[in-house]
Amino acid sequence: MADTQEIKQTLWDKMADSPFVMVGLTDAHQHSEPLTAQLDKDLVDTLFFFVGKDNRLIGGGAAMAQFVSKGHDFFACLSGTISESNDPAMIDKLWNKQVEAWFPGGKSDPNLALIRLDIDSAELWETDISLSGRLKMLVGGTIKPSESGSHAKVSTTAT
Repeated sequence: MADTQEIKQTLWDKMADSPFVMVGLTDAHQHSEPLTAQLDKDLVDTLFFFVGKDNRLIGGGAAMAQFVSKGHDFFACLSGTISESNDPAMIDKLWNKQVEAWFPGGKSDPNLALIRLDIDSAELWETDISLSGRLKMLVGGTIKPSESGSHAKVSTTAT
């Protein structure tokens, strides 16, 4: 079972490998939508997203993001606040070919907006089931908590 620091580091490693999350405003009574998180190692507890100015998240507010790793062995629910953050220096820093594909006008595209999710709490799960736990799954045994993986509720995702 991983300690809290290890599971936080795993979150950022997994998100760097596959930065796709479902994001929604908690008070808007609308469905979440898939977005690609832009990660900035200099800003802990913050995810950035390039969106169109007509995106449902542009108005900001309380939000949640859900993440599932590529291998379906790590899960996260991130809670925080979304706000618009059109800082030209941050747009330059986070800009990449994948973003450019969505905004043909480049960094000066009139529809381009940068929003940020400032994380204020998170719940993280790592399904690192032990060998004995996997064997029990095959034969119908009961898996002990120590065999099932790691879980943490945190107020910061900083490692």
